[in-house]
Amino acid sequence: MLLGWASFSAALPVQAASPIAAAVSSAARPTIVLVHGAFADSSSWTVVAQLLSAHGYPVVSVANPLRGVQADAAYTASLVRSIAGPVVLVGHSYGGMVIARAAQDEAQVRALVFVAALAPEAGETVAGLAGKFPGSTLGTALADPVTLPDGAQELYIRQDKYWQQFAADVAEPQAAAMAVAQRPVALAALNEPAGAAAWQRLPSFFVYGTADRNLPPAVLRYMAERAHGREIREIPGASHALMASHAQQVAELIEVAARTGAPAQP
Repeated sequence: MLLGWASFSAALPVQAASPIAAAVSSAARPTIVLVHGAFADSSSWTVVAQLLSAHGYPVVSVANPLRGVQADAAYTASLVRSIAGPVVLVGHSYGGMVIARAAQDEAQVRALVFVAALAPEAGETVAGLAGKFPGSTLGTALADPVTLPDGAQELYIRQDKYWQQFAADVAEPQAAAMAVAQRPVALAALNEPAGAAAWQRLPSFFVYGTADRNLPPAVLRYMAERAHGREIREIPGASHALMASHAQQVAELIEVAARTGAPAQP
């Protein structure tokens, strides 16, 4: 016999509350909102989230739709507005495009953290920034585009290329699991111009690896310096997936941003 919705809801345990409710429960520290990029999913933040949670930070990991910069930013901003108290927004890769726009009109966002992430100015695109300096090998690692029923196309990294392309410093079995779970990005999103960038008014922090094959380290350095990053950390030999391979260092920088951006406690 099927339970009615009311009966089902009543049967849920108290600890089954949403991540947003859990984030609201702690006012002492800002909530850390993690935004994954293309060819990843929310689970890519697992260890970072565990480290932050262990230090008392409420954490929410966004299921980034990867459909378009403005739409994804609006989605993320809606989630931010549902959280009581200050927020630190963290973006990986394409997720940097999203947080730079999502935070623009959200006063509760106190700091931004770019993890191997794009930090665009208005009018810039993913494709344009990725090609600004030589070094990316992403184009040769992509599978043929998948055409959707509406005619739009989306992109995946070939599973046999994923380890070396995206996560070369992650153990091969973990990289293989990441390849299977990767979320595709809409091709149109890579050519959609960015809107106003919140890094121009918010303290921003940057961390990236010197062995990134998706985004050339030169462009990551260029964007970090252009944004006058409060702190810029370059990890020797780190791949594009440094939130998985160097979770401790990523979490440490997020905590620095949280302390910098948080309001003074009475």
